[in-house]
Amino acid sequence: MYKIKDNFIITDQTDAIDREFVLKSLNQTYWAEKRTKQINDTAIENSICLSLFDGENQIGFTRIVTDYATFAWIADVYIDPKYRGQGLGKWLVENTVNHEKIKQVGLKLLKTKDAHELYKKYGFIDNECMALRIE
Repeated sequence: MYKIKDNFIITDQTDAIDREFVLKSLNQTYWAEKRTKQINDTAIENSICLSLFDGENQIGFTRIVTDYATFAWIADVYIDPKYRGQGLGKWLVENTVNHEKIKQVGLKLLKTKDAHELYKKYGFIDNECMALRIE
């Protein structure tokens, strides 16, 4: 997958990931602040990852953990604070939820403490564990 919007690019190519950016960024979050490089690398290797770039600089990331048939967990949605408020998080989430490898999956889940309004726009339900069911 490769999407372009203005100077921004989203790709699901694992070899494009700036792993140092991802680890440093996620270590600044409430959900992954203690994640080690080894744990982060293992998570990346066992997930579908989408990376957001401004030119050659990575500025966003998300991952999907799935069985490709019935279940997909969307995790680690992150946008560099300098790029927030430009609609890039929405674009990243839209491309994550609609990724070709999970489009047919009946149950998509994620968990958030602070971005409920963003995810509601993509059909997620505000609950302890937000979920989207596609019939």
